Amino acid sequence: MPSRIGSDLRRARTRREIELSEVEAATRIRVRFLSAIENEEWDALPGGVYTRGFIRTYASFLGLDGDRIVDDFRREVEGVSAGGQDMPAPPAAADVDGKWRRRAGVGWLAIAAVVLVAAIAIFAIPDGGGDRTVGRGPGSESAPPPKRAASGQRKESVPANSPRPLSMRLVANAEVWVCALDESGARLVDGQILQPGAEAGPFHSSSFTVSLGNGDVEMTIDGKRTEIAPSSSPVGYSIASSGALTQLSESERPTCE
Repeated sequence: MPSRIGSDLRRARTRREIELSEVEAATRIRVRFLSAIENEEWDALPGGVYTRGFIRTYASFLGLDGDRIVDDFRREVEGVSAGGQDMPAPPAAADVDGKWRRRAGVGWLAIAAVVLVAAIAIFAIPDGGGDRTVGRGPGSESAPPPKRAASGQRKESVPANSPRPLSMRLVANAEVWVCALDESGARLVDGQILQPGAEAGPFHSSSFTVSLGNGDVEMTIDGKRTEIAPSSSPVGYSIASSGALTQLSESERPTCE
């Protein structure tokens, strides 16, 4: 069945009486890409995560459900099932039975372990192990006073080998799509298109992972410019706590999806 994604977006735009040039100014997506989406000329678009990002941004600007339309695109154009992956086949009856038996065995072992621990605890309690008031009454043992931290001493010390936060800043030399994550995977630049001269950051983290639509970007780590090889194709890098860059393969690059 042919896709209706492009026609639906065009209809929503014309209903609001918006020109493509206005969409470009608001979303930073070139008119030629917007026109290609409306005409469903998918080969004229960058493809993959870039095309899906354009569609999501364009649809959201028009007040539509961008995520739903991207799901339609992946299903109808890219041939990906809902959720991004095929549903796994149901397990065979023998597998289910075997898994049930294994889980039942683990359950009995856990119960036996609890009973054993309880028995040890009961028999380990000494006679006369009732309530005691430490330090009161004749013959009672007084507990040593709690140790106080020396003046100026911190209760918790920071490990000496704790990674030092890095500072990273990006400046676009040309139009470039950027996805940047910190050490925990939080999105610092969420799949945005930076126009020439636009800046992102500085960001601070012990490490970074960056995906770029091309190599037309200037990266500064801790105030020092890092050389990015010129490239018209997507590239990605991981930035270690030492500031060293490692180029990532296509499967390793973040997509901000």
